[in-house]
Amino acid sequence: MKSSPLARAPSAGPVEAALLGQLAPAVRATVHWVPGGGALRVLEGGQGPAVVLLHGRGGAASSWFVYLTALARGHRVLAVDLPGFGMSSPGEGAVRSAEEAARFFTAPVEALLEQLAPGPVSVVGHSLGGLVALELALRGRVPVTRLALVDAMGLGPDMSRKARLFFRAGPERLARSLGPWAWARMFPPTPTPLGQRLGELGYELHAVPQGRDAATRAFDALVPLTGPLFHVRERLGELTVPVLLVWGEHEDVLPLSLAEEAARRIPGARLVRVDAAHSPHQERPERVLPELKAFLDGDDAAG
Repeated sequence: MKSSPLARAPSAGPVEAALLGQLAPAVRATVHWVPGGGALRVLEGGQGPAVVLLHGRGGAASSWFVYLTALARGHRVLAVDLPGFGMSSPGEGAVRSAEEAARFFTAPVEALLEQLAPGPVSVVGHSLGGLVALELALRGRVPVTRLALVDAMGLGPDMSRKARLFFRAGPERLARSLGPWAWARMFPPTPTPLGQRLGELGYELHAVPQGRDAATRAFDALVPLTGPLFHVRERLGELTVPVLLVWGEHEDVLPLSLAEEAARRIPGARLVRVDAAHSPHQERPERVLPELKAFLDGDDAAG
């Protein structure tokens, strides 16, 4: 597997570039090539037990901005742009089924970690990244020792009708059409300076000149307009590692009932409810970060 400095990858937008500049030199960005998976960007920093951060649909590794330096004080943190998003290229091959779509997002990340962090890793995933985290743990090629799922896909078949319509309309196309002002009205940022910056980053990541076509097709295979989403609910009992579920109490994409059912099915899982919507790690970092740090440090009874 080859790697290169970020300078050889597509350029970051001005908002993301400013955030990455603020993170440097504690966190550095590199691009890695994996067989059959194209190029994946990684934001990496710190030393110690490895922690992998996986973002949701339309996001990027930089979406974990608030967590990178905080977690890097005691861990080796690897935040990955999922295939087809951020600065990562899509994998090779057509996607003809939901199972192939799950592999589209999971297999390149798996190949990356086999080379970059072959030892035990903790994995934290939000939304689509949560589904990839689940797949990594269940596939078993990467030795996942702790699993934190934040409003994660994959736990069950349900998603709100409103969210399905939004995803099918194309968030990237909507962002380009609406512009930053209307986008912020549709997705009001948390009323703090940090929330404002994360809101600007979210718009920039979605309003890309080209629409992430391959990743969009793969995501749409996972999330049909009607019927069940791709999920692994019947396999949740196979998880034998500590699992932390973090869920927004005002979630309007993936219902809280999915997390409650998962907490019953996963041996020893713990559910933390947060006064937030679909992205509690961004909306309420002061609530989520202490829980996550305690969990990653081995305090499973925190909170």
